[in-house]
Amino acid sequence: MAVRVQTGDFDAGAEMAGMRRGNPKIGAIASFVGVVRDLNEGADVAQMTLEHYPGMTEKALEEIVAEARTRWDIYDVLIVHRVGTLQPTDQIVLVVVASGHRGEAFQACEFLMDYLKARAPFWKKEKTPEGARWVDARKTDDAAADRWR
Repeated sequence: MAVRVQTGDFDAGAEMAGMRRGNPKIGAIASFVGVVRDLNEGADVAQMTLEHYPGMTEKALEEIVAEARTRWDIYDVLIVHRVGTLQPTDQIVLVVVASGHRGEAFQACEFLMDYLKARAPFWKKEKTPEGARWVDARKTDDAAADRWR
């Protein structure tokens, strides 16, 4: 299990290859990559700045991973979340789950993303032609996380 919050980009392929290397029990790897869009809520987005509280954020992500491990038979999990100023098309987040079977990997990966979107302490500010604005939490993200209760 690994959780990283970083400013630099990541190589999803290399991260997945590293996870499965040397573990013959792994039969499935599911992943998700989130990317900065150039449009949000009807406004053009020139850039996004993500902020967090070091230590607190990593702990929250580790708790989300621990919850996933109680629900599914998974071998490994990686979450990489970027902070700082990002441009449209930049990668924001990577979630990778390794398990013996695809169903467990898919479900755990989806759960992790749903919980990450709704419960991880990140703050997003977008730069638009009208100026900077903080991005509020979406009700749809909360609803997605609530379905796992």
